[in-house]
Amino acid sequence: MPLPLLRPWRPDDAAELRTAVATSPDLVTQLPVLDLTTEDGCRTFIDTQLAPEAEDGATLAITVAGTAVGSVGISAIDRRHGTAWLSYWVTTAARGKGLATAALATIADRAIDNHGLFRLELGHRVNNPSSCSVATRAGFVAEGVERAKLSYDGERFDVETHSRLRTDPWPGVHRLLVAEGSW
Repeated sequence: MPLPLLRPWRPDDAAELRTAVATSPDLVTQLPVLDLTTEDGCRTFIDTQLAPEAEDGATLAITVAGTAVGSVGISAIDRRHGTAWLSYWVTTAARGKGLATAALATIADRAIDNHGLFRLELGHRVNNPSSCSVATRAGFVAEGVERAKLSYDGERFDVETHSRLRTDPWPGVHRLLVAEGSW
């Protein structure tokens, strides 16, 4: 298997994003309410939501052999308190290979080492045990459940919150290469 790489999203990833959404129905609940059924819609989403890197975060494509198969992001950075929110997803076809875990651990390490953050947080629907496994393997400790936090198509979902602190033991998972100049 070619070495996976984290790199910024590019407009030419639009076809891969469209395929990811079309073949991974659960992504619809994780991505903003935009039309991601066309390459133009996906390109707009990449240009406005995924590609821009800023002081308050970044979203990187998880790629294998140059093909985007997932995403990992950091947002809501609060420099005063040294905190941030992390998110991740991979396509149905890319699941079960450790890519999400490795991507999450990689961006968490960078947040702590390169950006001086102390507390990293994430959340997942309690009906998504695979996401819980990713978070746990990447060194994030479950802290509690936020009842009925999310609403998708009129249905409420509980969310389990996890955190990783600078002082926590580092997880024993491999890290991904990160493209030069990326967050």
